[in-house]
Amino acid sequence: MISNTLHDMEFKEIDLEGEETLIAISQSGSFNKWMYDAIAPFCKGAVLEIGSGIGNISREFIAHGHHIVLSDIREQYRDFLRRSPETKGTQVIDLDIIDVDFDLKHGELAGKFDCVFALNVIEHLSDDRQAVINMMKLLKGGGHLIILVPAYQFLFNNFDKELLHYRRYTRRSLLEVMKVPGAKMLTSRYFNFAGIFGWFFVGRILGKKIIPAAHMRSFNKLVPLFKLADKLVMNRIGLSVVCVAEKVWG
Repeated sequence: MISNTLHDMEFKEIDLEGEETLIAISQSGSFNKWMYDAIAPFCKGAVLEIGSGIGNISREFIAHGHHIVLSDIREQYRDFLRRSPETKGTQVIDLDIIDVDFDLKHGELAGKFDCVFALNVIEHLSDDRQAVINMMKLLKGGGHLIILVPAYQFLFNNFDKELLHYRRYTRRSLLEVMKVPGAKMLTSRYFNFAGIFGWFFVGRILGKKIIPAAHMRSFNKLVPLFKLADKLVMNRIGLSVVCVAEKVWG
């Protein structure tokens, strides 16, 4: 399957580099819990995750009792989610959030969810704004859309190239993308200040193309300190930026 919504980057049906990165991140349970805690206050009712991958964040939602539907464009990841003991039994769907026939293919999902979130997803998409528009269609009135993306174009390095990132964002540029009809911005902030230094050193100075699992295990041990660092900088700078919007009409 080649997605006709991706044009100048080759779509990888079997994403070996992406899976290797996700497996490395899966070894950082404290980090995944930290990311979950950052968005959990805005998650309620029926939840849809866009781009679930191997379920690093999905597992946190399931463990905390959320009613969640998982999705991914790649059969590779959907099969993984269906087989994994931690996500087995959870509904998993095939969903291309910028499919040219999105309304026709996914009309039954319109207005079905109280929360839709996409963590590290829209930077992979040629048309990030259309992705936001389509995600808003899936929300009930009063529902929340949560987007987290990598921050700062100057940090773009070999990791981004291997993961097929189109771009990185600032808080302002993400807010612009999320200014779509029916969306009311609730909050936006940066996340993971300390991660900037590791990303730059390993990806730019060392020239690595895949996040080393050993680095993620070390990072995991330091998460309490990194959480403190975010408080000290008041979330004004970080490796990622997160924005939450509310759908103001059904």
